[in-house]
Amino acid sequence: MRLLRGLQNEVIKPTVEGMLSIMRACKEAGTVKRVVFTSSAGTVNVEERQRPAYDHDNWTDLDFCRRVKMTGWMYFVSKSLAEKAAMEYAREKELHLISVIPTLVVGPFISAGMPPSMVTALALITGNEAHYSILKQVQLVHLDDLCDAMVYLFEHPDARGRYICSSHEDTIHGLARMLRQRFPEYGIPEKFAGIDDDIEPVHFSSKKLLDLGFRFRYSPEDMFDAAVRTCREKGLIPVGDRPAPAAGKTGDILVEEGQAIGAET
Repeated sequence: MRLLRGLQNEVIKPTVEGMLSIMRACKEAGTVKRVVFTSSAGTVNVEERQRPAYDHDNWTDLDFCRRVKMTGWMYFVSKSLAEKAAMEYAREKELHLISVIPTLVVGPFISAGMPPSMVTALALITGNEAHYSILKQVQLVHLDDLCDAMVYLFEHPDARGRYICSSHEDTIHGLARMLRQRFPEYGIPEKFAGIDDDIEPVHFSSKKLLDLGFRFRYSPEDMFDAAVRTCREKGLIPVGDRPAPAAGKTGDILVEEGQAIGAET
């Protein structure tokens, strides 16, 4: 119990207090009118029974997280509490806060080590079974799409509140099939203990974002090709027998103007 309290003080408390410190600094500056906060899908759908679909009005069950203590539970709790604290502060101090809620972010990266989202995304390649539960019913967004969405919302005069930023969803079975086709040298598993073969994807609705006119550009193939290529270049995963597909191989622009990926509610 003492260890648990210590971990919560190291992870949860600093996350919330850090967010509030940023909000106070923005208020005290007197020139900041709009704040864009990067939230997480972990603030939306972590609960005992998954629903078929989620949107920006849904929140994670924090009591469930604290009780079960699944992989990443303190992250889910800390991000949820930080976002709620920021929203309350923004209301009280009349700051304009926008929360962007990305799902699993996949793509190229500049850090020397593998970012946490890549640890999860590439778990089927690295054999990190602890993250299979996150990939069971997974939602994805390309890093560049997320960055574009954050700039878009920062600049859009009508942007308000929370926005889910997610372009695709799949199950661990569908993701494994795609990775086996593109990277057969990695021996991607075909069966997963405790995960039914007929599970359905869980949809995260980006309708609110798309209704403002934003459009996603990248496919899951683009996301994982870039992630694998970057990891190989940095020596973070074995090179394998063949190179990762070249950038843009599946097409940088996946939809015609006016057509949205993931537009269904």
